[in-house]
Amino acid sequence: MKKIILTTFVFFFIFQAFAQENPVLTKEKLGNGKPVPSNIWRQVKISENFYQRNNKGAYMIALKGYLAAYDYNSGYPELNYKLGICYLNSVYKAKSLFFLKKAYRQKPDISKDILFQLAKAYQYNYSFDSAIFYFNEYKKNLKDYELKKIGKTIDKKINECKLSEKYVANPVNVKITDISEINSEYPEYCPVITADQSKMYFTARKPDCTGGSVDPNDGQYYEDIYVSKFKNNKWSEPQNVGTPLNTRSHDATVALAPDGQSMLLYRNGDLYICYKRGEKWSFPVPLPKNINTKAIENSACFSFDGKTIYFVRGKTADPKTSNGDIYVTKLVDGKWTDPQRLPDIINTPEDEDGVFIHPDGRTLYFSSKGHETMGGFDIFKSTKDENGNWTKPINLGYPINTPDDDVYFVMSADGKTAYYSSVRKNSEGFSDIYKIEFIPKTDSLTVKNDTIVDTNTIQKVYLTLITGKVYDANTLSPLNAVINIFDNANDSLILTTNTDPSEGTYIITLPSGVNYGMSVKSDGYLFYSDNFNVPKKEGFNHIVLDIPLNKIQEGSKVVLKNIFFDFDKATLRKESEPELMRVVNFLKENPDVKIEISGHTDNKGSHEYNKQLSENRAKSVVQFLIEHGIDKSRLSYRGASYDEPIASNDTEEGRQLNRRVEFKIISVK
Repeated sequence: MKKIILTTFVFFFIFQAFAQENPVLTKEKLGNGKPVPSNIWRQVKISENFYQRNNKGAYMIALKGYLAAYDYNSGYPELNYKLGICYLNSVYKAKSLFFLKKAYRQKPDISKDILFQLAKAYQYNYSFDSAIFYFNEYKKNLKDYELKKIGKTIDKKINECKLSEKYVANPVNVKITDISEINSEYPEYCPVITADQSKMYFTARKPDCTGGSVDPNDGQYYEDIYVSKFKNNKWSEPQNVGTPLNTRSHDATVALAPDGQSMLLYRNGDLYICYKRGEKWSFPVPLPKNINTKAIENSACFSFDGKTIYFVRGKTADPKTSNGDIYVTKLVDGKWTDPQRLPDIINTPEDEDGVFIHPDGRTLYFSSKGHETMGGFDIFKSTKDENGNWTKPINLGYPINTPDDDVYFVMSADGKTAYYSSVRKNSEGFSDIYKIEFIPKTDSLTVKNDTIVDTNTIQKVYLTLITGKVYDANTLSPLNAVINIFDNANDSLILTTNTDPSEGTYIITLPSGVNYGMSVKSDGYLFYSDNFNVPKKEGFNHIVLDIPLNKIQEGSKVVLKNIFFDFDKATLRKESEPELMRVVNFLKENPDVKIEISGHTDNKGSHEYNKQLSENRAKSVVQFLIEHGIDKSRLSYRGASYDEPIASNDTEEGRQLNRRVEFKIISVK
């Protein structure tokens, strides 16, 4: 998982600007005049060892021994301080306040940083006024050289508290629910979903991990990737995806293509890519060296067509001193281009992480410590405008964001539902995966203290989602098919996806503003053609399209839905060429096939006029095929006028379906 796998669990591995102090615990002071049981002191020594490692997983292990010692002597200031620091660096940050307040009361000079740590504890408990007070008190006690070094960091913490007051006073209208079917007593995090929310992959640290081993750095099981399917309005019991995605070491989810056929995962500081082949995944291979470097490449996401990857890269090769920036790379002629850093309106001198681009191709979500956050990482949204520029990021607001770290946010295609990993009051263990439902409000913007607060974070969607099943028209068996999507205006291939061969299902996302052509092919079958003219306007449209394919045999036919004529003429428009070339290629691949092209009209106008128009249109198609190398002896044409309707001519929708060109196999030698 992102930078974290270098030692462990994401929410534990956020680097602190201030190293914790380490007051030594002694057996004499713990005993306070009484002998300390050997088992308790042994646990304390183990805790002391892990505390000194100064990483989040180690702090969690240290808690166990310190709590045992606390049960024996709760009046030991140094012990209470260390318990507060351990909780402050755990997923249970709010618990730190009790112990730090107690340590401060017992011994105000317990450590030089006690006021700073106490201020953070108040911040995590939403006591923002108290947090501001103690941040300021800590700042007053700094010497000039110390103030010069860390003064800006303290000012940022104070500003976080002021912003938090505004966000909490203006909560966004969302419903956040625990996904109980997936969450357990073990950590679950970094969910990635298909565009239709039918599948979720995520990372977890459970006893059934590959190898069943524990990471000695933090005492937790190694990370593995799991999958759950959404059926009958609930998520299925998660299954470990096994090899080759999972190994005996750490393996974590990073990104899933909207169609669910490609995945990016994280191993050993680099990004890997793999592809789904039926129910199995290919062996993950590292992305090229212009993407993977000596720095850490962690969070990433695919564009809707799989030809663009956004990812996070550390500023230096040292993960402990390097903040992340978001980069983008594109697939051109089969190679990934040299990554380009996104502009400063997105990237900050602080850390960016958890990047996700919505399937609409224009809405970017990411987590940041550098924008106007409540504390730690907050989730932000930016939109690409008509000129390709990113807008100023908007904080998604409270309760999505909190003073703690909020990362790894993914949005459904319809823009109404999102998923992320978080630590909340009802968490079953460590972090859990939560569902966010966005609820519309009439007035989405309010102004408070000169700050605009977006109280309606629902995404404006410009997208069409197409899902369905490809199957044999006679046997109804699912087919392994290749689906190509074209831009009819410029004859360019937009994307290619495969059906799931075991189920025949597919998922396609089409951003608005393009006239798309669709071609479906399966070995031994006649291809299928369709057209989707997606207008350039806001809105989400879900089309369920099941596609029966006919075997290549006499009598099989298909409607050529991407052939266009000038109005009331037989002149082929340029947008027709991609479809016509698919017919040419089919005939070249099947040299023994003879076909008939038939033209059809609606019932507007006389039968004789439509007979001539439909025949001329069919003839134009045949002429194109001949000009592109198809022997005319394999071709015939006819005009059917409006004698063979496939829909009612009483509606415009029906008449549009009836205006068509059909391709029919006459013979196969």
